[in-house]
Order: sequence, then structure tokens, then C-alpha cells
Amino acid sequence: MDFTKLLPEECMCLIISLTSPRDACRSALVSPALRSVADSDAVWERFLPTDYEEIISNSSSPSLLSLEKKDLYVYLSFHPILVENGTMSFQLEKESGKKCYMLGARALSVIWGDTPEYWKWISLSESRFSQVPKLRLVWWLEVKGEIETRILSSRTNYAAYFVFKLSMNRYGFSEGTVDLQVNVDGVEAGEVRSVFLDPPEDEPQQALERGDGWMEIEMGEFFNECGDDGTLEFSLWEVDTGYSKGGLIIEGIEVRPKHIDRR
Repeated sequence: MDFTKLLPEECMCLIISLTSPRDACRSALVSPALRSVADSDAVWERFLPTDYEEIISNSSSPSLLSLEKKDLYVYLSFHPILVENGTMSFQLEKESGKKCYMLGARALSVIWGDTPEYWKWISLSESRFSQVPKLRLVWWLEVKGEIETRILSSRTNYAAYFVFKLSMNRYGFSEGTVDLQVNVDGVEAGEVRSVFLDPPEDEPQQALERGDGWMEIEMGEFFNECGDDGTLEFSLWEVDTGYSKGGLIIEGIEVRPKHIDRR
């Protein structure tokens, strides 16, 4: 018996929208009748964040709102769009529709970042941002950033990742570790992680290669319950002034659901 002939279309839309984007795609393969329901805007709008129109309207790509909702979902799952005047990017996690943000270097506090003797801002084809900073020379390295938890997806376990690369002429980062920490609302409860960005020969590689030409290393994780207007704070530092450092290129800090693999 073909249940698609028994149930009103509104009921089928509701049923499919209570599943997942993957299940909706599978449902579309069952029959032509079910495909029209499973691919409908009524279903796919429920998979999009409730504030997707506001996010896209204020992005670098407002014309995306003209797409059908499934096409919009798919686009945002594979193509980050720039928000906050090009200093951040927004993307969807394709399996669940959870929000992912990356704070570009212009949205971070990079100590001496605007001092040409220490940092040089350059354009790279593999970057989603117009410019990224390349470290020339510092002894004291410190990078900080923050994001409001209310703009993230609720009831989601997030992790923050430092996204970077090292130039061929890098130096200093195999001499010692950098410290990473994630805190919520300024409470110093986050674990401090000490990692090598450029490990010496006797140390394993701790950073992972991404599929977009960059490296990443996890800074910490947190559970966003309801996003009650708190602030998530990120810190990276290395303040051992016994040696200088150079050759670090910063793409940004990405905040995404813990299980997503960018490789």
C-alpha cells in the first residue's frame, strides 16, 4: 500500500522534517510522490537555523536567499559565506544543520598584529578571508578571540580549532610548545593544552591537515546548552622570551560541532 496516497502532504512534510537531512534525501529516492515532499521548502526550511534569513541578509552573499531551501542547505554545507564585514565565516554542518563559525584573524586580537616589523598581512588564494597575518618576528606570541554563545546552535557539543600554516622559513616553533585554552564567560575552568605547532623530530605531529590547504589543532571543547548570552573565549600564547619565532600564518579560529572532520 502506498501510504503517500493516504496521508495529507502536510503530514508527510512534518514527518520527514522531524528526521534528518540525510533521511530526507533517502526518502526522496523512495518514489516520485515522496520526492516532491522530501525536497520541498516546507521540509528543508526546518533543517535550516531559525535565524538563517538574518545571517544571509547580512552576509557577503544575500542573493542566496533566492535559492530553494534544499539548494540553500546544500550550498551552506559546502561553501562558507563571509559575515561580520568579512571578518568571520558561517557554514552549516551537513549532517545536522548545526552552525559553524570561523573567526578570521581580523576578528581576533593578535598582539602587535598591526606592527609591520612583527606581522605582515598578505593575501592567499587558499584563504576564505581577504588577508591573513604572517609572523615575521616576535618573542611574545598571544592570540585571543571571543564569540557569543547565543549565535551558536543550542544543545550542541562544540570544539574550537586554531587554523594555521607554517611557511617554509619558519623558526622557533619546534623549540617549545604553545598553550591553548577555551573558557566560557571568563571562568578559568578550561583545560590548558600545551602543543607543538611544529614538533621536533622526536615528537608526533599534533596538528591535522584540513581539506582546504590549512592545518588545525584543537584548542578545547564546551557544551552549549541554551546559549544564554554567554561569551566563549579562546586563547593561544607562548611567552617564553628566550627564543624568537617566525613563519606562522593565521587563518583563524573555527568553532564547530565536535564530531566534524575537516580533512
